Amino acid sequence: MANKDKNWEILESEYVIRRPWLTARKDKVRMPNGVVNDEHWVLEYPEWVNVIAITTDGKFVMEHQYRHGLRCCGYELCAGVVEDGEDPLDAGKRELYEETGFGGGKWTKYMAISANPSTTSNLTHSYIAEGVERISSQHLEETEDIEVVIMTAAEVRQKLLDGEIMQALMAAPLWRYFSEHPELFDDDDEPQR
Repeated sequence: MANKDKNWEILESEYVIRRPWLTARKDKVRMPNGVVNDEHWVLEYPEWVNVIAITTDGKFVMEHQYRHGLRCCGYELCAGVVEDGEDPLDAGKRELYEETGFGGGKWTKYMAISANPSTTSNLTHSYIAEGVERISSQHLEETEDIEVVIMTAAEVRQKLLDGEIMQALMAAPLWRYFSEHPELFDDDDEPQR
């Protein structure tokens, strides 16, 4: 992915904050054309994972929860942090089980995307889990308040169109999935605008 002729040289690097959920680094860099940027900010995060989980009867396992940054509720895919030393696939299976109580099925690596390659250091690994079933109740952390919602493909697509799925790292794999599976929709599923 990297082109060594285009890489910036890091002249200095300083951590301004190091917390479990926010690590900000200020780099002084020299660009290939010789220009020095004294202040390029990078937010360091662990790897993330999200899952397009589809039940044995073809429904989507979605989550509805409050997000304090935008102070709103919305619909999302199951998602979370890949722990140190954990394989992203294992993290996806763990998160799906903990947040929704669903598991099993056939898992496929779908894509890896970045929230912003200019200022963030991690990737989000997206998986498709087909044929999942409820195998347990939720196992939520104290700070989690997640409602599991089972939806049809048409309902998920409508939530995308209505702006009720706002998290870009989740909207991107969903839009890709729907573009690759037009057979999921018939004339009766025409989106409402």
